[in-house]
Amino acid sequence: MSMLSTASTAQSIRNHDSNAPVDFSAASMELQDRADRVVLSGGVTAIQAGLTLKANRVTAAYSSNNGVDVNRLDATGGVMITKDNLRATSNSAIYDLDSSLITLIGNVNLLQGSNRLTGGRLVIDLNAGRSTINGGGGAAGSTNLGGRVTGTFSVPQRKN
Repeated sequence: MSMLSTASTAQSIRNHDSNAPVDFSAASMELQDRADRVVLSGGVTAIQAGLTLKANRVTAAYSSNNGVDVNRLDATGGVMITKDNLRATSNSAIYDLDSSLITLIGNVNLLQGSNRLTGGRLVIDLNAGRSTINGGGGAAGSTNLGGRVTGTFSVPQRKN
């Protein structure tokens, strides 16, 4: 299994505030109170402290001890996460707000500036400021090449 930690990715998501409020918009919302979740669908956008998540459908799981405390977002269909100059896309994503981890699964593409990485699974640790991408873990229909991480890093032009 190939693994690659990307320091350049970590820097743009370092110091993200996972405790900030999450604002959202969607075409429709279904409250499933007995299951402690909300299902958002139709061009969903969720924004937290400059981090934007877009998907066709997002399920927000919450605990209702003292009000509503969202602890997990599950996104499917055309997932895109952006922050500053970072853009990551995938088939699905899980944002665990309690552990400050975002996991993108299936056909993962990560762009930052002119750097590009592709793989099957990307884990962004918001607390540690570290991202790990690997070729495995892709969902059915994943098109990554043989379960490997591929990419291109830009190299500054040097004067000879």
